[in-house]
Amino acid sequence: MTLEGLEHIRSGKVRDLYGVGDDLLLLVASDRVSTYDVVHPTPIPDKGKVLTGVSAFWFGRTGEIVANHLVATSVDDFPPEAKQHRDALAGRTMLVRRTEIVQFECVVRGYLAGSGWKEYQADQTVCGIELPSGLLEASRLPEPIFTPATKAEEGHDVNVSFEVMADGVGGSLAAKLRDLSIALYRHGADRANEQGIILADSKFEFGLLDGEILLCDEVMTPDSSRYWPADQWREGTNPPSFDKQFVRDFAAGTGWDKTPPAPELPDDIVAATRAKYVEAYERITGMPFDDWLETS
Repeated sequence: MTLEGLEHIRSGKVRDLYGVGDDLLLLVASDRVSTYDVVHPTPIPDKGKVLTGVSAFWFGRTGEIVANHLVATSVDDFPPEAKQHRDALAGRTMLVRRTEIVQFECVVRGYLAGSGWKEYQADQTVCGIELPSGLLEASRLPEPIFTPATKAEEGHDVNVSFEVMADGVGGSLAAKLRDLSIALYRHGADRANEQGIILADSKFEFGLLDGEILLCDEVMTPDSSRYWPADQWREGTNPPSFDKQFVRDFAAGTGWDKTPPAPELPDDIVAATRAKYVEAYERITGMPFDDWLETS
């Protein structure tokens, strides 16, 4: 997406980034959806608005843990050159401060799932952290663990040990980011538990501005986190998640070879996926999704 009068910096699989002067950015969450790192030609309506609304909710709740880069989410508070694009930006855009992004994803896991489960099966470790024997897929860990990953320009991020991260950014900063990430995860997990959902894991992104650590990007959204319905969680299973699982299941069943182009999505998959994202917003925030649309 290109917007006249704004500096288009780059577009990723989901987000478009625009510069506003020297100090600010517009982070626009599109409705694009990808599987196996390939974007499907069919969007999921309102997906970007869900991601932005959930991030805004968490930014508002976590300021006492760590400062963040958020300036505004309402188009009314955006600079004049952005207001002319109200229809394109409303509900899906955060005006944020520019930072020097730390080049590691700060991942916290409270349950054994995904790539962590695969590594545990092979070595009884996750990112080099030894775990108790006898754990099953979806088992709750004794304590949340910090498992950083490198930020990949293309494809999947690569899990690394804390020591690799410390070598990359310095031991003091790495330790601060680890502690902040775990504190954020605990806060999110407690809130999720109150809402009848489980925050199994989440990844956080941080930036530096004038020496201050700021929480950046998206925060504990269905795209950056693994949420499970608490009443459907069982050890030894792969619980359903509040994300694009319908799209993944459909894509896997088409015989697609996971190389571009990705297949078109049928209407029923689009509708089910949208409903799951909207449900995630309402379960996490405790507020109707329509309220977010009206205030943004």
